[in-house]
Amino acid sequence: MSTKKMPARKAVVDSNTCVACGCCMKVCPRNAITIPKGICAIVDQNLCVGCGKCAKECPASVITLEVYEV
Repeated sequence: MSTKKMPARKAVVDSNTCVACGCCMKVCPRNAITIPKGICAIVDQNLCVGCGKCAKECPASVITLEVYEV
């Protein structure tokens, strides 16, 4: 059995270019994305499962999936 750690992906929003349109919030299956005060989307890293639906849906392409070692 291998004990190699599996990489985990988490969504990250570029806060400098996010236009807070809400498209990412609508498709997130874990409700991990909020837009407080209508300014910029924020991802709750504890809820995000890294599915990538938000990144695919973002019309401004400001969401990326970052890889973390777990």
